[in-house]
Amino acid sequence: MKAVQLVEYDQPPRLTEVPDPVIQDPHDVIVRIGGAGVCRTDLHIIEGQWQAKSGVALPYTIGHENAGWVEAVGSSVTHVGVGDPVILHPLVTCGLCRACRFGDDVHCENSRFPGIDSDGGYAEYLRTSARSVVRLDDGLEPAAVAALADAGLTAYHAVAKAARMLRPGDTAVSIGAGGLGHIGIQVFKALSSARLVVVDRSPEALALAAGMGADETLLADGTQREQLLELTGGQGAHAVLDFVGEGGAVEDGMAMLRRAGNYFVIGYGGAINVPTIDVISTEINFVGNLVGSYNDLVELMTLAAEGKVTLHTQRYALDDFARALDDLDHGLVRGRAILIPTQSQES
Repeated sequence: MKAVQLVEYDQPPRLTEVPDPVIQDPHDVIVRIGGAGVCRTDLHIIEGQWQAKSGVALPYTIGHENAGWVEAVGSSVTHVGVGDPVILHPLVTCGLCRACRFGDDVHCENSRFPGIDSDGGYAEYLRTSARSVVRLDDGLEPAAVAALADAGLTAYHAVAKAARMLRPGDTAVSIGAGGLGHIGIQVFKALSSARLVVVDRSPEALALAAGMGADETLLADGTQREQLLELTGGQGAHAVLDFVGEGGAVEDGMAMLRRAGNYFVIGYGGAINVPTIDVISTEINFVGNLVGSYNDLVELMTLAAEGKVTLHTQRYALDDFARALDDLDHGLVRGRAILIPTQSQES
């Protein structure tokens, strides 16, 4: 089969032929890829930022946002069958460790992460586990929801945490309305009645946010901090959802947070530098967010099936992966870029 593999860090990946995956365990599921999301993390992987953390041996196939159709199942798989449309939880988990037993499988002690530390979905087929497969509603197309497997799941995980803490009349700030943020905005409006203020450098992105229900939008033109404080009577926001995490977003977010507020770190690449006295004197909290649980993904797919969360996508053939990565790197993608293998396009 065709697969996009990283052969050397800080060098362009290559499209090559690799063996088709085969059933190796009774709980295995082989998925024919219908769509693979192109994520900024893929750029960071290529740059080598994940080299020490993942420990993956090169070459390997990248791509961690995947959906498609079941091609084959192991003998113990009963909840999906060949031909079923599915989306894949990004982690393959054991189900037996303490975290899994608590339903916190994102912290599975024995997990692997296809596309990060093992072969992923920039390919025609992918092997995963029955524990990672969520059957899609018949009205959902795999390519239309593939990026929800990681970007959407991460956004849902963070917003659901924030929604449990926010009350009617509270204010939350979403920094970023791009590929990740535009999903978070929709999830927020589905889960919370708090006021949502969206901040972005792009007027087009802010227009998109407004169309998705953002209560206020602020252009990041250098006055965004003052504008937010004016909107909140000088107090700041109860929660900041930072979907960017670099390029000044962290500094903006910190300046917009009120006392006892919660800062949800979702995007990454920058650094949080806060004097400890400021943390204790204001009782602010920093909350990390790494994808989400299997149950989070099921709930997100419910919102997608109800039409409450939709992805804005740009689609590329698998053979055109280099252009997709380049477009993402240069800010030319509105929403999420999706790779579609030729065999999937013909389905």
